[in-house]
Amino acid sequence: MSEAFWSGWWWPAATGLIGFVYVALLVRQWLQRRKPHQLAWAIGFLFYAVAAVMEAWSERTGAWDPTVYRIYIVLAASLVGFLGLGTLYLISKRPIWGHAYLAFLVVCLAVFFYGTFTTELLYDKLIPGITVGGTALGPGGSFPRVMSLPFNITGTLLLLGGSTLSVIRFLPKREYRYRVWANVLIIVGTLVIAGAGSMARAGRTVGLYPAEMIASAILLAGFLMAGTLEKGAQAVKQRLSEEQAAGRS
Repeated sequence: MSEAFWSGWWWPAATGLIGFVYVALLVRQWLQRRKPHQLAWAIGFLFYAVAAVMEAWSERTGAWDPTVYRIYIVLAASLVGFLGLGTLYLISKRPIWGHAYLAFLVVCLAVFFYGTFTTELLYDKLIPGITVGGTALGPGGSFPRVMSLPFNITGTLLLLGGSTLSVIRFLPKREYRYRVWANVLIIVGTLVIAGAGSMARAGRTVGLYPAEMIASAILLAGFLMAGTLEKGAQAVKQRLSEEQAAGRS
């Protein structure tokens, strides 16, 4: 198939629509268990879905509305930070670390929004689709473009580091092996997103939109599997009960 097919507006549109379903699933999980990691992941996927819809609109219309672009670039750059926040809440025994990182993200988000709405855009760089990246904000390393780094670096480290730590922690525990596979999915999904983003920044954007959709599905599967300890705890109770019954017989 042609490059135009793989770069068509329908890919990010589908990713956005599916993303809203993902948000609903995570919010439902949060309403049932009230765990902060579930809400953080829901926020991250909400940013993901809205940004994808904005990509689709720019591709479909052949233009970026400046206001839409300003909102888009902040959401697209910051979503990985909130996904990382969810992982931090999940693996940390003390919620204070998650609260501190949340405060950091909120401050960075406010500064990023301020910067994007007070900086004159480079309109010759404002081309449709994700290929524009942050180039319309100015050269790399300039403000506010540099504000994407606190989200991307810390969020990616938390996703990969937290998931790797969880794999090591749960691998010896038979009843919690499902958490191992959950974190493997999170690692794979994170690497797919990071790889696709790196290729886009290098100018190789063919297949980027399908990669976004695949990565979001892999991440959601990992998050939903990793989001609860109840399954493992019930398996442990059942095993102990069976061992006690066997000991009495």
